[in-house]
Amino acid sequence: MKDQKPIKGRYYIPRLVAEGEHETQDFKFAISDARKIARSLSAFANNAGGRLLVGVKDNGVIAGVRTDEDIYLLQQAAEMCCRPPQTLRITPFACDGGVVVVRAEIDPSTVKPVKALEPDGSWKAYFRVKDENISAPPLMLKAWAKASSRRGTLFTLGDAENELLAIISSVERLRVDDFYTAVKMTRARADEVLAGLIATDVVRLRYIDGHFNLLAGKE
Repeated sequence: MKDQKPIKGRYYIPRLVAEGEHETQDFKFAISDARKIARSLSAFANNAGGRLLVGVKDNGVIAGVRTDEDIYLLQQAAEMCCRPPQTLRITPFACDGGVVVVRAEIDPSTVKPVKALEPDGSWKAYFRVKDENISAPPLMLKAWAKASSRRGTLFTLGDAENELLAIISSVERLRVDDFYTAVKMTRARADEVLAGLIATDVVRLRYIDGHFNLLAGKE
């Protein structure tokens, strides 16, 4: 690392690696495409934030970064391939054998969605679930848009909101697909009302057992 001297990470990095890949941690052996990395940054930023450990193989072997190009591509991914641009905290760590692992941290974004630049020139939002980056579903995108537009405004529950909330509150959790079959309104109308409930934290949208589920109330 030309511009930043690595700090000691002989014990720290193996401790992180021992956690494996999870909702807030991803391993990257090397970085060859800023757009692919932008997907991970989008997924972290749209959830709880996270960190990339560059120079670590998928199986947990600490191989070290091979070139400063990895750092350049990380910065390019955050600044040019994410919309809005994101800020990374990049720290190199020296491990056994003189290898260097780079930790790149990103905070959860206050403005969602954060979208990643796709190879075809389009922009797509991702969301982190366990150790995977998945496409943010339309309902989540709609809820984020409503949360942004309603920030600082008063939200009240009308008849439609109370109707949907009663359905969701009747069970511990309700799969989104099952929810649509239970409501007595068009899907477009249900989406509109439900997105408002999610945007104001009256209802939570959570990925559980391979499906998006609806839960009533805050954490």
